[in-house]
Amino acid sequence: MMKAVIFDMYETLITLFGSPFYFVRQMASDADVEEEKFREIWRAAETDRTIGKMTLEEVLDKILKTNNCYSEAKRDLIVSKRIRNREEVFGHLHKDIIPMIRGLKEKGLRIGLISNCFLEEATVIKKSILYPYFDAVCLSCDERVKKPDLAIYKKCLEKLNVQAGDCLYVGDGGSDELEAAQMAGMAAGQAVWYLKEGKDWPSKRKTAFPQLETPLDVLAILSAP
Repeated sequence: MMKAVIFDMYETLITLFGSPFYFVRQMASDADVEEEKFREIWRAAETDRTIGKMTLEEVLDKILKTNNCYSEAKRDLIVSKRIRNREEVFGHLHKDIIPMIRGLKEKGLRIGLISNCFLEEATVIKKSILYPYFDAVCLSCDERVKKPDLAIYKKCLEKLNVQAGDCLYVGDGGSDELEAAQMAGMAAGQAVWYLKEGKDWPSKRKTAFPQLETPLDVLAILSAP
């Protein structure tokens, strides 16, 4: 019998694609930097940002100064717009996310979160409507390790005080997270309720894993014999 469920955050509990975009293209435009020049430095800094070794402000400073267009006002505008965008996505939850989480709580299950995220995103997550529901949280930028490293899964299991075999992992499938969860000893299911098939989407269906078409399917799979 399962005692806990660990969720991914992006494209599982929330989606970045249900509200106006503020990604590299939009940031580059605000920076007055060619998109490819912006993207080159942005990508190179991704791992350091994901494990908390570099802040958004630091990478923007580098991009703006490298391209000879630095101003504190420009940097701060981009930071504020990115944070507002990340806050907004919590206003576009799938209608069954909260009922599903409450249903898990009613069943007495513990709820964990493992997310690859940046420091500015972690601040937003910790202030979000979802954060109080988690019994254990492992954010890559806080833990200094990211999925699919098994260390972050083991850390979350320790915080939840459950064995891997008593835990279900639910994620959209990015970053080889489902395969890593299985390697850690957990059951894993793919959240596809935000998935827009046939489009340029971060993840694709992985039919080797149970397909969870709606958030309420999480409750259903836990009740299956």
